[in-house]
Amino acid sequence: MSASEAMGAALRLLARRGHSEEELRGKLRRKGLSDQDIAASLERCRQLGYIDDERFAEERARQLLSQGRATGKRLLLELQRLGIDESLAHRALEAARAEQDETALLDDLLDRRFPQFDYQSADDRQRRRVIHYFMRRGFTFTDVMDAVQKKG
Repeated sequence: MSASEAMGAALRLLARRGHSEEELRGKLRRKGLSDQDIAASLERCRQLGYIDDERFAEERARQLLSQGRATGKRLLLELQRLGIDESLAHRALEAARAEQDETALLDDLLDRRFPQFDYQSADDRQRRRVIHYFMRRGFTFTDVMDAVQKKG
C-alpha cells in the first residue's frame, strides 16, 4: 500500500470516531501498512488537526464520566488502554472532574439503575451487586457506601 492509501485508511477510521495517535497507529498496522506510510499519514493528520491526543483524552474522559461508565482509576486505565500516556490521562480526568460532580452523578446513576434499592432491607447478595456495579466503574467504596446508605 502507498502513503495515499494509508492516509485514506486513517481518514476513514477518523470519520467514524476520534482516535488517539497510538490507537490509530495500531489499527493502520493491522491493515498491513508500512511503518513509513503510517508515520507519514499520522504526521499529516496531526498537521491538519485531525488527531490531537490531548483533545481526544479530554473528550473521552468527559464522555465516560458523564455517562457514568468510568471514573477515577477505571477512567485512567481506559485512557491508557487507548494509547494516552499517564500524565495526559491524569490531566484529562481532572478536567472532566472539574465539569462533572461525581457525587451527583453517582446519586443519579443509583436512582436510574437501581430505583427500588434500599440498603437497609437488601440482603448481602443485593448489596454486593449494587456496590460492585459502581466500584467496577471506578467509584470509591466510601463514595458508594455514602450514596447507597443515604438513599436507603
